Amino acid sequence: MYASGKYSSRGPALIPRMKTKHRIYYIALFSVVLLGLIATGMFQFWPHSIESSAEWTLEKGSVHDAPLIRLPASSPIPERGDLSCRMHTCFDVYRCGYNPKNKIKVYIYALQRFVDEFGVPISSTGLSREYNDLLSAISDSDFYTDDVTRACLFIPSIDVLNQNSLRIRETAQALAMLPRWDKGMNHLLFNMLPGGPPDYNTALDVPRDRALLAGGGFSTWTYRQGYDVSIPVYSPLSADVLLPERHPGPRRYFILSSQTAIHREYRAELERLKEENGEALLLLDKCSNLSQGAASARKRCCKGQVYDYPQILQESSFCVVLRGARLGQAALSDVLQAGCVPVILADSYILPFSEVLDWKRASVVIPEEKLSEMYTILKSIPHRQVEEMQRQARWFWEAYFSSMKAIGLTTLQIINDRIYPYAARTYEQWNNPPVVKWSSVNSPLFLPLIPPRAPGFTAVVLTYDRIESLFRVITEISKVPSLAKLLIVWNNQNKSPPEESLWPKVGVPLKVVRTKENKLSNRFFPYDEIETEAVLAIDDDIIMLTSDELQFGYEYFNYLYTYKMPGDIKNWVDAHMNCEDIAMNFLVANITGKAPIKVTPRKKFKCPECTAIDGLSLDQTHMVERSECINKFASVFGTMPLKVVEHRADPVLYKDDFPEKLKSFPNIGSL
Repeated sequence: MYASGKYSSRGPALIPRMKTKHRIYYIALFSVVLLGLIATGMFQFWPHSIESSAEWTLEKGSVHDAPLIRLPASSPIPERGDLSCRMHTCFDVYRCGYNPKNKIKVYIYALQRFVDEFGVPISSTGLSREYNDLLSAISDSDFYTDDVTRACLFIPSIDVLNQNSLRIRETAQALAMLPRWDKGMNHLLFNMLPGGPPDYNTALDVPRDRALLAGGGFSTWTYRQGYDVSIPVYSPLSADVLLPERHPGPRRYFILSSQTAIHREYRAELERLKEENGEALLLLDKCSNLSQGAASARKRCCKGQVYDYPQILQESSFCVVLRGARLGQAALSDVLQAGCVPVILADSYILPFSEVLDWKRASVVIPEEKLSEMYTILKSIPHRQVEEMQRQARWFWEAYFSSMKAIGLTTLQIINDRIYPYAARTYEQWNNPPVVKWSSVNSPLFLPLIPPRAPGFTAVVLTYDRIESLFRVITEISKVPSLAKLLIVWNNQNKSPPEESLWPKVGVPLKVVRTKENKLSNRFFPYDEIETEAVLAIDDDIIMLTSDELQFGYEYFNYLYTYKMPGDIKNWVDAHMNCEDIAMNFLVANITGKAPIKVTPRKKFKCPECTAIDGLSLDQTHMVERSECINKFASVFGTMPLKVVEHRADPVLYKDDFPEKLKSFPNIGSL
């Protein structure tokens, strides 16, 4: 007991003495280690947006504190801009590298204030609130990196949203001074108001080398398909006025026009429509009895009555969006927010985000020359479809138009999908509103009301009066497994089509459309009867094609041919009754930048029924005109888009010595 007691009296006494001696040392050491771990974790995992938000927030005075950069008069100026640029020619995808998250990395240049050698700023407004919001949103996103060596895409902090506020030459010099500029390679510029008086170019006039342009007013002439991104013109009312979502359905007015700067010819046409249709159309203008300012911008007037804008837009089923001096209009955003179906009349306008958004589901596009027919066109749309379009219009605004953040991140996602196509968002993801789920079961109340396009293809056969040949074509086409519908375009106004009992019996719907005029372009009109993505346009004398060959390949460009063909090409084709096939090839080649796909061996043209009297191609001037039209079309496009193709796509086992039943397309190539 004594020994035990002795040990217990000394042992406990030694331990407290040791703690007292080294306590400060151990506590200090532990604190240093702990703080080091915490700091390391914060630097490694804390979002970079915390650091960048201080840089991109106007309220914190970052603009005033930004370094001043003086531009010598002799500073280099970038080239105007390469219209032939595509992702594979002017963009270095290898900078993006492999990314397990399939997400591009975007670097934003540090904010700088550029002035000329006399100290005059390159912009009259500096950094706008809209551009500040855009940069802040990107810096807060998963796209952002503050490591310039990891960046795939570079965004200057130079605000070029509004060209009216820019000094063109000096802005270009500032861009060229950026340390990673490299002729604009992998650089992205955002511009919503391009051009200036008197011409109002549809793309930013600032020379920009190879930089990508997210532009708010592109036309088919200036838009580089698959390279630039068409964006909306942001409406400041999106942040200032909150319009509650309204249930789709009939509204007080059928058509409403609210723009104040409409060309006098268009306004005169709208006034004629108003006289013809009475209260169904409300035609508004600016209020002359109100003082100019922010308050008056939110008012519209008609015969002395004042309406609140944009609230009045919710009272109409359709809202007119006419081109102004610029193609892109902020009114489009206001109309979408109101859940009003936009009726867009702006020839050659590239609609915002049209690379991924299906605007047929949310808008009606009418050629400017058809303005007088607008009421009739809109009345032909079924009520249920109008309701679906109203719902889709509102959702487009919420998802893609409602803020600078939405516009900026949508732009980056489109570019991201180009670089990582295997991980790109699908058509449904871009265009279908999110489906509300209840207990893991889709409620029918929230299912998308517009179904996906029907599978298969529609065969559009242009005919005049070659009945025997037409019936042979119909019989052969009807054998194609993927055929969904036959649409016969009867182009003879002086003769009625055969009686129904005389037509070949086929296993798919067959519809005959009688045209008002004998035009070759009728074969490419986007008829309402076409319910498939793919369309085969064929003449009534192409009897040598087999069903296997038709099954092998087809594509859909009818809408672009009818409404987006540049210049007077379509009118030229209709007037000369020639070259519609060449015009279509010009259009497709210009859009895709690719050569056509040659499939199977060349065939000899056979048409026993064709004679020198009724055959267009047998006219002696026919081939001469085809040479002329190639030169004309190249002049209109400003380039020769047609590509040389040096290969042919044949089916697997096409010429191999295998039993026919083992081949997917055995009946190909026979003459």
